[in-house]
Amino acid sequence: MKNKKRAIVLLSGGLDSAVTLYAARAEGFAPYCLIFDYGQRHKREIEAGKRICRKAGCGFQVVRISLPWKGSALLDKKKLLPKVSGDEGAKSIPVTYVPGRNIIFLSFALSFAEAISARAIFIGAHSQDYSGYPDCRPEFFRAFDQVALRGTKAGVQGARIKIHRPLVRMTKTQIIRLGCKLGVPFELTWSCYKGAARPCGKCDSCYFRARGFSQAGMADPALK
Repeated sequence: MKNKKRAIVLLSGGLDSAVTLYAARAEGFAPYCLIFDYGQRHKREIEAGKRICRKAGCGFQVVRISLPWKGSALLDKKKLLPKVSGDEGAKSIPVTYVPGRNIIFLSFALSFAEAISARAIFIGAHSQDYSGYPDCRPEFFRAFDQVALRGTKAGVQGARIKIHRPLVRMTKTQIIRLGCKLGVPFELTWSCYKGAARPCGKCDSCYFRARGFSQAGMADPALK
């Protein structure tokens, strides 16, 4: 961390968050990653996150939290995961939405950043080519910027903690191309909601990932 700017990176183990981690490094930040174990059915992403951190040579911490009220197909195995819906998925908020997830994650990151005097938080959310989650949209992040500014000691004393969302207006294809330039180890990432031995190829997350690589003119390294 010496002689570098500190940054907290929210890392899920997925493609988007891995690109975000490497983007933070490229901007001269010294990243420290928070990986959340929140009871998700696709726990394979947690191990993927650890491997990505080790590959990137940055520190990390797994934060375990409980959401016993569930409210999402990612938390409740009794709920069916939606199959490929393509562009239709953006028209309504799907059952894979986890209530308040990014609010919760960013709140942890904000507390941690303030405690260690970090001035940056990076999150890999993006609103295009995806499921239309309300906590992945630009207007949400503008609102949370005000939370960080007005609801922390650092903010009110002029040491603002900035929420960086470098991918928020990018398509999946653009994200993949950026990741290639940054040397992101896509083979270590995990996107499938089912979390089995191999990606299911049927859930929305698999669909958008596959389409992104196809439109980028690349084979997905994780499927080799």
